[in-house]
Amino acid sequence: MVKVYYEGFEKVFEAEAESKDLFSICKETRFPVPFSCRIGTCGICKIEVLEGLENLSKKTKDEKLFTAKNNERLACQVEVCGEVKIVRSRN
Repeated sequence: MVKVYYEGFEKVFEAEAESKDLFSICKETRFPVPFSCRIGTCGICKIEVLEGLENLSKKTKDEKLFTAKNNERLACQVEVCGEVKIVRSRN
């Protein structure tokens, strides 16, 4: 089961799946994460993970270029494999 909580919004996404990419989740739930390139080369979709970092796929090479903190991820690159709580990046 995949479950994503968005801090500051009353939306929770749940799916009967082992994993789901965060871009699709944001698109399905209309969560306002800005997207541009969708391939990890612009950094526009940076989010912060508040809880459940262990339930995400490992950082890609592209993510490492755009994220300074361990809890920062690119929504277009990450797969959710459990329960997480996220917020749009404040940077």
